[in-house]
Amino acid sequence: MSTIRDVAKLAGVSVATISRYLNKSGYVNVETELKIKKAIETLNYSPNAVARGLAGKKTNTIALILPDISNPFFPELARAVEDVASMYGYAVILCNSDNQGMKEQSYIEILKKKHIDGIIFASNTLSHTEVAHLDKNGIPLVCLDRAPGKQSCSVVRSQNKNGAKLAIKHLLGMGCRKIAHIYGPHELITAKERLIGYEESVTGFDWYSPTLTMEGDFSIAGGMHAAQVLMDRHPDIDAIFAGNDLMAVGALKALIRRGIRVPEQVAVCGFDGINMTEITEPEITTVAQPIYEMGALVSRILIKKIEGIMEADQTYELDVSLIPRKSTQRRES
Repeated sequence: MSTIRDVAKLAGVSVATISRYLNKSGYVNVETELKIKKAIETLNYSPNAVARGLAGKKTNTIALILPDISNPFFPELARAVEDVASMYGYAVILCNSDNQGMKEQSYIEILKKKHIDGIIFASNTLSHTEVAHLDKNGIPLVCLDRAPGKQSCSVVRSQNKNGAKLAIKHLLGMGCRKIAHIYGPHELITAKERLIGYEESVTGFDWYSPTLTMEGDFSIAGGMHAAQVLMDRHPDIDAIFAGNDLMAVGALKALIRRGIRVPEQVAVCGFDGINMTEITEPEITTVAQPIYEMGALVSRILIKKIEGIMEADQTYELDVSLIPRKSTQRRES
C-alpha cells in the first residue's frame, strides 16, 4: 500500500507539501498540484482520513452505539442519524452492544484509538465513570432516552409516562374495563416511566391489582410469555397495554394461539410506532414516538457540541401520539 512519502517522492516534493495539498491548509501552485494529482493516481494512493485528522484532532466521524440492532426501533433511528450526519459532512460508525457493558467498553476503547469526534449512546449500560472518562479525553457525547446516573450529558427522549396514560385513556374510551400491562426491564427508565404511567392511570379502579402487570423484556418472546401468564391469572382481562411494540406483537400472537379474538375479546395496544405494527392482523394500535425526529435531533446536538456551538447539557423531551388501529376497535357495550 502506497504512503504519503511514496507520493512525495514520485511528485518530487516534500511530505509537507503533500499534506498541505490534501488538507487544503496552505498554498500549492498549479504546476505542483498537477504533479501531486498525477502521483496519487499512478500510485492509487488513498489518504488515511484518521491520519489527516490527527493534526486538527478531527476526523469527521461519529459513532452510534445501539443496544440491539434487531429491534426495528433502532434501524429507523440509525437512518436519521446517518442522514443528518451526512448533511454536515460526517460519517457514522455503527456499534451494536447487545446490552453488554463489556462489549460497550470495548467499543469505546476502539473508537478512542480511531480518534472519533463524538458518540451517540442509545445503549443501556453507559456508566457515569465512562462519561467522565470520555469528557477527560475531549470526546462529546449525547444520550438517547437516558442519562447515566446524574445528568452529565444532553439527552433526547420522548414523553414515556404521558404516552402510557394516553394508551390507557384510549383503551378505557374503547370500552375496556380490565387492562393489564406488560412492562420492559426494570433497569430501563423508559420501561419504568411507562409502568408508572399505567399505574397512575388505573390504581383508582376497583378492578386494579398489581398482578395485572408482568415483565416482558421488550421482546416478542417476552410479550408472548407475559400475555400467557396474565391470561392465566385473570381470564377476564379485556385489554393489554404493552410497553413496546415488540411485546405487543408477542401478546397478539399469544392471544390468537389461545383462540382469543382481538379486539372483540381482548384489545392490544403497544408503544413505539415501529412499522411492524402495520403488518400484523389485526394491525396494532400504538403510542408512536417520533423515531426519525429523535435520531435527527440527537445528531444535530452532537455535531454542535463537536463544533463548539453548544456547551450546556440539557434534556429534550419530544411529544408522542396515539395511532388507533383495529386491535383496539370500539366494542359494543
